[in-house]
Amino acid sequence: MDRSVLTNADFPSVDRRQWLELVAKSLGKDTDYSSLIRHTDDQLPIEPLYERAAGGSALTRVDPVSTWKLIQRLDDPDPARANAQAREDLAQGATGLSIIFAGAPNAFRYGLPATPEALETALDGLPLQDVHLRIDVHPQSRASVDWLVDVLKKNKADVQRLSLSFGIDPASLFAGTGWLRMSIEALEASMPQSLAGYFALSLPGILLEADGRVFHNAGATEAQELGIMLASAVSHLRMFEEARQPLVYAVPHIGFAVSVDQDQFLSTAKIRALRKLWTRMLEACAIDPAPVTIHAETSYRMMTARDPETNILRTTIAAFAAATGGADSISVLPHTITHGLPDGFARRLARNGQLILAGESRLDFVADPAAGSGAVESLTDGLCERAWEEFRQIEREGGVLRSLAAGHIQRRVAAARAKRLAEFRKGTRNIVGTTLYRLGQERTFTTLPAERQPVPNDGAVACVPLAASRMDEGLGEPA
Repeated sequence: MDRSVLTNADFPSVDRRQWLELVAKSLGKDTDYSSLIRHTDDQLPIEPLYERAAGGSALTRVDPVSTWKLIQRLDDPDPARANAQAREDLAQGATGLSIIFAGAPNAFRYGLPATPEALETALDGLPLQDVHLRIDVHPQSRASVDWLVDVLKKNKADVQRLSLSFGIDPASLFAGTGWLRMSIEALEASMPQSLAGYFALSLPGILLEADGRVFHNAGATEAQELGIMLASAVSHLRMFEEARQPLVYAVPHIGFAVSVDQDQFLSTAKIRALRKLWTRMLEACAIDPAPVTIHAETSYRMMTARDPETNILRTTIAAFAAATGGADSISVLPHTITHGLPDGFARRLARNGQLILAGESRLDFVADPAAGSGAVESLTDGLCERAWEEFRQIEREGGVLRSLAAGHIQRRVAAARAKRLAEFRKGTRNIVGTTLYRLGQERTFTTLPAERQPVPNDGAVACVPLAASRMDEGLGEPA
């Protein structure tokens, strides 16, 4: 059968004017089209219908031909148990590991002991040359580079075959722990020497990362998260300038880490906006645009303690959004992480969700599937505008570290969280399983026995820390 004949016969052309006339009739005299428009936390309008966007350009991963890297967290306080988990993850489809030390803002009070011995035990016998290794930002970030290099040398790893990300980001560390080990001035003065030492090692991969997750998990809007990340990345560029390194050489060593949540289209747009913003920043620095490495992790903020199995749905949507947005690597938080250290079953669900998205849904087949979508392109451009405003505000405040030290960023993030929480309490927003369709009795689940690790509480410079908080906190805990 000729499909075009069937389409033309059954689906006559309807333009936007005709559609709006039908909407007006269905709504009646007392309501209008504007009642169908919703707004994001950044007050970006989301309309019920968009026309196809013109000129949408492809925003791709660094390696658009291959599947994104499937990352599993290495965060167990018991290094031997962490090693067993990593072996299982890699044998069952994971292609990367995120090493999360205790004290890291993204450790959620767990994490490997921050010692070289713990790292060596956790990585013992793993095929390090065949997996992507990333280290989450933590108070001993600089020392961990040496720890990992020593492990690689002992394993006689071929440096040129390695895929690494060291995740050094003073801003997210400062915000997440509330401390810097030295003054801002001393940090800025010492970084050039640290960069020179890194280049002497001739290691490939990402050294400096602009990490927005700590801000997102504390309550930041999408544009706030993007603006803060851009400000962090610019501070990294300035460090390369101080080290007398050409900025063009800095670009391959700078990456981003971003949170994605259950708002599918907004999360997709956020990753696309990040690529556009970075391209704009490179142009401002007279650098030819180049693909940038983006790591996406599903939001901790969106997770709930009540009815945690609903978290599986949220993380699946978030991972889908990250993939369609073009993330280079994706980490899915296990659904029981709000209650404790996830066990093997929760880790397997987190891993297999990605495997299905990649292997069966083939989300990696198209480089930028959202290109040309009126809704996503509109959200992408809107986020770029709002994020650029946040970035410029931070620059007026002296840069990201000084803005944090003065509490400016924290106040804006706290205001965004308070507004969102008020909407949950009023019922204008709902959380499935918590404020909507609550279970009469919670189901049982298991987590691993593990002690929560203390948060670092000393340093030379202090600021108001940004703590990760679930979206259901303050709305009643499960029985």
